[in-house]
Amino acid sequence: MAQHNELGKLGEQLATDYLLAKGYKIIVRNYVFQKAEIDIIAKHENTMICVEVKTRNSDFFGDPQDFVTPNKIKLLVKAMDAFITENDIDLETRFDIIAVLKNKTTQELTHLENAFYHF
Repeated sequence: MAQHNELGKLGEQLATDYLLAKGYKIIVRNYVFQKAEIDIIAKHENTMICVEVKTRNSDFFGDPQDFVTPNKIKLLVKAMDAFITENDIDLETRFDIIAVLKNKTTQELTHLENAFYHF
């Protein structure tokens, strides 16, 4: 597996562990709909949460969350809508980004709730 894939998987696991520790229930990981993949779908209180995890080993080129493009946002919204419809879920939906900065000396995790409203 390529090193960036391993880093991405590690970031997703760190994000999952973080969410579980915060009382979130993980519903599914790596949900795929057409061209979109949602890293984590979770439930917290009465809200379904679509979580995009961005992992980088350096913030030299910008913060990890800066790499969530408008096109990616459209794909995530479409995929989450499909998941909600397929599973007949009647709850509010929120879109979060978890940015993970992980290298030999640093491990930082930033959770941005309602992240798409921050752009």
